[in-house]
Amino acid sequence: MKGIKIVFWVLWRIWFYVVMAIPILIMLPFLLISIITESGYPYFFKMARIWAKFILFGMGFYYLVERQQKLEKGKSYMIVANHTSMTDIMLTLAVVRNPFVFVGKKELVKIPLFGFFYKRTCILVDRNSSRSKNEVFKRAQDRLNQGLSICIFPEGGVPDDESVLLDEFKDGAFRLAIEHQIPIVPIVYPDNKERFSYTFLSGSPGKMRVKIFPFIATKGLTGEKRKELRDHVRQVIYNGLLEFHQVKNKA
Repeated sequence: MKGIKIVFWVLWRIWFYVVMAIPILIMLPFLLISIITESGYPYFFKMARIWAKFILFGMGFYYLVERQQKLEKGKSYMIVANHTSMTDIMLTLAVVRNPFVFVGKKELVKIPLFGFFYKRTCILVDRNSSRSKNEVFKRAQDRLNQGLSICIFPEGGVPDDESVLLDEFKDGAFRLAIEHQIPIVPIVYPDNKERFSYTFLSGSPGKMRVKIFPFIATKGLTGEKRKELRDHVRQVIYNGLLEFHQVKNKA
């Protein structure tokens, strides 16, 4: 039985990269045109959402969204969520309609096809370089000034220890949100680690729940309140994860 599971996991992981590539190849000419100029990004974003949904459904995932507040069209936000899986990227694209730009780690550039567009449309950060972090901040400011939103996973990466429910948060997202006086959108993904973690021989098709909490205002806040805001947002997401896990354990 274990041998059958291992074969399934290997084939399923390979299939993930196949379904990731198929829509990129189909939409390739349009994707290339959309990234020529920054003004074409909203068109790229629409195609990215199609790509994301294709992958989720192609992998046998289906998502259920609870929205306690809806994003307004044409308004900028700082989107933050817990980070446990590569599918966090696809799920965020699937459930958030307002065009946004990811701030993400540069290591994902190595993925064939995906990495090409990732490098040209996302804001990449080298976690080991303070200079890179400053450049990220400037690029994110430019995108916000263009009326886009920003998505950051504030844990700064997926915790190496998968038993960690939620790692500590970095300051970047909250510094940007305060500087631009934009609302923070806390999102919880309670199932992504179970569905498709970074452990190769793991995961399964199934349900991915999403909870979008009421937005947290930053209007009137100054930089001195950054850490207080960071800790408050982390507590909201942490409590949300605890709530899902408690319900699951009772079931």
